[in-house]
Amino acid sequence: MRHNNELNHFKFSPATWIIPSFLLVVVWFVFFVNQSFHLHLNEHGIFPRTISGLQGVIFSPFLHSDLNHILNNSLPLLILTTALIYFYREVSLKVLVYGVLLSGILTWIFGRDSYHIGASGLIYVLVSFIFFKGLRTQYYRLMALSMAVVVLYGGMIWYVFPEVDNTISWEGHLAGMITGFVFAIQFKTPDYLKDIQYDWEKPDFDPSTDPFMKRFDENGNFVNPPKPEEEEELQHVQPINYVYIYKEENAGSEKDSD
Repeated sequence: MRHNNELNHFKFSPATWIIPSFLLVVVWFVFFVNQSFHLHLNEHGIFPRTISGLQGVIFSPFLHSDLNHILNNSLPLLILTTALIYFYREVSLKVLVYGVLLSGILTWIFGRDSYHIGASGLIYVLVSFIFFKGLRTQYYRLMALSMAVVVLYGGMIWYVFPEVDNTISWEGHLAGMITGFVFAIQFKTPDYLKDIQYDWEKPDFDPSTDPFMKRFDENGNFVNPPKPEEEEELQHVQPINYVYIYKEENAGSEKDSD
C-alpha cells in the first residue's frame, strides 16, 4: 500500500541526526581549537589556482573566520543535512562528499586570489540540490520541501553574485549552487509517483477481489457485502435437541421404604 511504500523511502534512522550532529561538532571543534591556540588554520583554505591552495578543497568547509561566520552557517548546515539524509538517503552521502569536492574545485578554478573558507559552499550545494531535485520528482512531499527551502533560504540567491558583499566568497556560493543543480539532474532517485501508489492505482488491480469494492453493485450503489460462506454453513446446521430420561427408583429402595 501507499503508506508502507512511503515508509520505505522516508525513514527516520539514527543516521538522520547522528551524521549532521557529528559534522557540526567537528566544525565547532576545529573553530574552537583554531581560536584558542591561534593555529592560523584558515591559511589551509582554498587559494585559487595554486597547488597548495588545493588542500582547501577538503579543509575549507571546516574553517571559519570568526564567531559570527560559524553561527551563520551552523543552523542551515544542521537543518539541510538532516533533510537531505531523511528525504534522499540513497544519494545523501554522494551529495555531501562529492558536493564538497566539486564545489571546492570550481572555487579553486575561478575564485579570487584570496583564501576561501567556510561551510557555506556546502550549504549552497544542499539548498540547490534539495530545491531542484524536489521539482524534478514532481512528488508532492519533495516539492513541498523545495518550497520550504525557498521560504527559509531563498534570500541566499543574492550572494552568488559579485559586488553584493566583497567580504564573502560569492564564488564559493556560486560553485555550490552549480554543483547542487548538476547533482539534482545526475543523481537518480526512486520514481516516487510510480513506486508510491494505492493498490487501486496499479494497472493489475482487480476490483472483484477488493473487500471495499465488493460493497458496491454494478450501478455504483452501496450494498452490504455477502456473508462469508462459513456463516452461511452455520445457519444451515440443524439444532441439537437434548432428551432427559429419569431413572425409576430400584426395587431395593422400595422394600426399604415399606
